[in-house]
Parts: sequence; structure tokens; C-alpha cells
Amino acid sequence: MVLTPSTMLPLGSRLPAFELPDGKGVLYRSQDLMGAKGLFIIFICNHCPYVKHINSALAPLGREFEALGIGMAAISSNDTQNYPEDAPDKMAAQAKALGYTFPYLYDETQEVARAFDAVCTPDLFLFDANGRLAYRGQFDASRPGQGKADAADIRRAVRALSDGAPPLPEQAPSVGCSIKWKLV
Repeated sequence: MVLTPSTMLPLGSRLPAFELPDGKGVLYRSQDLMGAKGLFIIFICNHCPYVKHINSALAPLGREFEALGIGMAAISSNDTQNYPEDAPDKMAAQAKALGYTFPYLYDETQEVARAFDAVCTPDLFLFDANGRLAYRGQFDASRPGQGKADAADIRRAVRALSDGAPPLPEQAPSVGCSIKWKLV
């Protein structure tokens, strides 16, 4: 397994507009996902060990962030022809099994991942209510086999955003599996 770090899109970047289906085909638009204080987007997939490591923390985060006025959505952009475990029907089953409280969306064309400059799973992006990037970085300092995921970094970023504080000055890149790009 090759470890891939996030690209660290510049703070202040605009939220890319998108419309994507969830695993059952229901369409969601980025502007409709936005909470009163912002939007948290996390690129994930079903098979990545780095995502599996944080999965149990995601549903509770959805509830916690919603209470703080932050919308949340997960996006899978993986090539499902070569990674069938990441197909939409399996995404829907995963979301149900884990109790996701937010949409788990499928980026079949991979255009949304490219618009975000997402490269790994998990890859995290937190936007303020004006659609400006306030955080991009790691979920927390834990890694598979090295401690339990506690979402410390993203929680700190969301708390700062919901409190009206400036973006955190220290933001460490996320690391994980690379997005599985389609061969062209």
C-alpha cells in the first residue's frame, strides 16, 4: 500500500459546485448540502484501510457537526470497474451499515475529485458559510494500527469555524490510499 498525502488546496479556495447521486441514485447539489455555518466534504471509499480506520467516527461526526450548523457529505470517486467494492450499491449498503447521517455520494466521472484537487482517501475539506476553504488536512493523528480515531483535527477545525474564529494556523496533510483513477 502506497501512502498518498493530500495536496493541501490553498485556504480560501472556493467550494466547487457539484451535483452527485448517492448510492441509491438520489441527486444532491453542493449548495443544498451547506449548513448555516459551513460544509464538510470528505473523500472516502469502501475498501481503503485508512477510511476503515475512521469509519466508526463518521456517523457521530455527522450528528455533531449538524448540531453546530455544519453540513456534511462523503464522496467516493474511485474507479469501480477495477475496484467493484466501491460501487454505488455497495456504498449504499456501507452507509446504512455504519449509520451514516449524511449523504455518501458517487463521483463516477471523477470530475468532482479533480475540482477539489482530492488525491487520497480520506481527503478532507471544510468550507465556511461563504463557500471558502477553512480547513484541509488530516482527520486526526491516528493511523491504522496506531491508536483509535478520535477526529481531533477536524473537530478542532469545525469548532473554530462554528465559533467564528480564523482557520487553524497549523494544518497537517491527510494521508491515505490514492484515489483510484480511471485509465484514459
